[in-house]
Amino acid sequence: MIRHQQALRNAARRYATAAAGSGPQARAAVPNYGLFNQRLDKARSTILENKPLTLAQKILYAHLHDVDSMTSAPVPGESYLKLSPDRVAMQDASAQMAILQFMLSGMKQTAVPTSIHCDHLVEAYEGADLDVARSWQTSREIYEFLQAASQKYGIAFWRPGSGIIHQLVLENYAAPGTLMLGTDSHTPNAGGLGMLAIGVGGADAVDAMAAIPWELKAPRVLGVHLRGSLHPWGSPKDVILALAGKLSVRGGTGYIVEYFGDGVQSLSCTGMATICNMGAEVGATTSVFPYTPSMARYLSATKRTAIADAANAQQAGYLSADAQVAANPAKYYDEVVEIDLDTLEPGYNGPFTPDLHTPRSKMAETVKAEGWNDKVSAALIGSCTNSSYQDLSRAASLARQASARGLKVAEGTEFLVSPGSEQIRATMERDGIQEAFEGIGAKVLANACGPCIGQWNRDENPVVKNRETNSIVSSFNRNFRARNDGNPNTMNFLTSPEMVLGAALSGRLSFNPLADQLVDAQGQSFKLEPPTGDELPASGYAQGRDEYLPLLEHQPDTQIPISAKSARLQTLEAFAAWDGKEFANTRVLVTVQGKCTTDHISAAGKWLKYKGHLENLARNTLIGAANAALDGRVNEVRNAVAGLQPAQGTIPDVAMAYKRAGVPWLVVADYNYGEGSAREHAAMQPRFLGCNMVVARSFARIHETNLKKQGVLPLVFARPDEDYFIFAKDPHELVVRTQGVVGLSAQSPAVRLIVDRVRDGQTVETYEIDCTHTMSADQIAWFKAGSALNLIAAQQQA
Repeated sequence: MIRHQQALRNAARRYATAAAGSGPQARAAVPNYGLFNQRLDKARSTILENKPLTLAQKILYAHLHDVDSMTSAPVPGESYLKLSPDRVAMQDASAQMAILQFMLSGMKQTAVPTSIHCDHLVEAYEGADLDVARSWQTSREIYEFLQAASQKYGIAFWRPGSGIIHQLVLENYAAPGTLMLGTDSHTPNAGGLGMLAIGVGGADAVDAMAAIPWELKAPRVLGVHLRGSLHPWGSPKDVILALAGKLSVRGGTGYIVEYFGDGVQSLSCTGMATICNMGAEVGATTSVFPYTPSMARYLSATKRTAIADAANAQQAGYLSADAQVAANPAKYYDEVVEIDLDTLEPGYNGPFTPDLHTPRSKMAETVKAEGWNDKVSAALIGSCTNSSYQDLSRAASLARQASARGLKVAEGTEFLVSPGSEQIRATMERDGIQEAFEGIGAKVLANACGPCIGQWNRDENPVVKNRETNSIVSSFNRNFRARNDGNPNTMNFLTSPEMVLGAALSGRLSFNPLADQLVDAQGQSFKLEPPTGDELPASGYAQGRDEYLPLLEHQPDTQIPISAKSARLQTLEAFAAWDGKEFANTRVLVTVQGKCTTDHISAAGKWLKYKGHLENLARNTLIGAANAALDGRVNEVRNAVAGLQPAQGTIPDVAMAYKRAGVPWLVVADYNYGEGSAREHAAMQPRFLGCNMVVARSFARIHETNLKKQGVLPLVFARPDEDYFIFAKDPHELVVRTQGVVGLSAQSPAVRLIVDRVRDGQTVETYEIDCTHTMSADQIAWFKAGSALNLIAAQQQA
């Protein structure tokens, strides 16, 4: 352990030396492809024994922290890789907790280039500039905190209104063959530019920022073979909608999705980014495309010609899978999925889950069969998934057709457009795209996430006020219940921007623009012609307003403002270290039934304002979870401890009662627990309230890692289809102790739960339940220290 800590301190000094004086960046520098190839060649010639590699494997192995210390090739799904990321990007909601943790690390400057993007705290209401101005009124304290931290630690700071994190990363920081961590689950968007971009929690980002090698379980690689080219109504969004339908929300867990085949060459860079962005919805670690001419064109269009020139020289080597892989993909990919772009039709995914796929041609009959509300109350284009120039120009071509016939959006349908960045907004305005949208009745919102993440003030709309069942159609990436407007009866159907336009004009979910007709202002029926648009603006991108350029000041003496009276920011106190004993007298707070995303565990929407204040945010812990023991009732549990109040109440109220009484507790969860966003608050809040374990049938990757980072032990049932149900019956009677926490080992993943059912003070039944963990040696060190941050702080002080 002493040698390990010394190695980490040496690494920190090496990273700090390399980063010193570099300061915040407006755009990425040219990647050091010479270093990447050197590392990769060393790995090939030693542990990899010169075997052919996929693109994803090349980028991973080129970022191994210390290949000399490895004695064998990583085993996918078993081994852990220690990696050296090139960059970190954070959005304003997750950056708050990441910065609060980084402040405790003892570092004077981030070890790798880092950026903060203010996109989550702008609420969509009146539109564009008015909404940005209001966000400064409501969130000034947060923005000033993040700006001061950026200045102190040498972080590029992008103000509210500048754009959505993933679009700004694509425009400025993504570079082929590099490795980035982002504190948002849709970070893989940059895979459209050949970058391995991985969504993580804030504590993982702090690892990279503090020069600690980042640990990732070696992923498998799922190859998606694209053949042919999209038809005129087809969109890159249709590729990922169809793939999600094939794989489900957990079918990609433990995989990197790598696209290959002749169909790749037909796609634009921003189209490939759309596909990678929504790869998060199948649970994939990330998604990536090989380097293509469209990427070179995009780099040049965004003033990064030097990166394009350097990447062009690597296209046949480092930035593509080896020739043997292309010749025999079934041999080298762990799984292969075939998608024929020639026959792929537009589709809708939803409601309430991003993997329920319905082809456009089947939508009308499915709407009728399922009893979905055919009337579209809102149509929304934009978000980080579909706000590129190509997306908007193609949708605008349909809007112009409607305008030419005097047609506007259907009565009772709201049409909202969210540009991805100030650069996109300014170009959209210059080229008449905004005028085309507004001409049919659109409201253009701020360059921010807005309705996609629940920042949508729709409270006065009757469908929300009265909790009415209603349908919305969006080009977003996620559609969990109540996510967008707080109404659990709003059904969000995910589709392409082109299909959103059809829904906006017709006002119907069942409308098929490929076959159905609209009625113009003169009462004449007509059919929309297929959309057209440009991959890139012919006149180049407009810069936009200067106030939305990044702040690039590095002032190490900057004081970071946190008021002791603040309701939105709170300095962190270290979690207690493990006491070295088996867990005992642990109560079951709740047995979660069915889907439980990070939205259910730590809601967004109105709670976003508390992202920097753990104590206040903890009041929303698991409020969306359904209790298997109470017939699926949401946010309601029985208190397991006699005399404690409330005897039956909300999940956070009972958890707080346990915390005050010093009673440890655990959560029992269903499959894919913690799917969805990368928010680490979903791990920090239970830890803050006294949770010591989460026992699940299975976990989503990011959330399982976040639990480990915060010192919570994640366990998986050895017999998930049997033992889960023991906890579904009167879990308030169960008292849990462990065997195997003492002596926890990466080589021996078994932990046993001894579960007593206690009634009237007497044990009436005892169960022995076998579980497994996936903790590496380093992760066990986090657990023993109380959290990964505790370990980092101790190492900095040593």
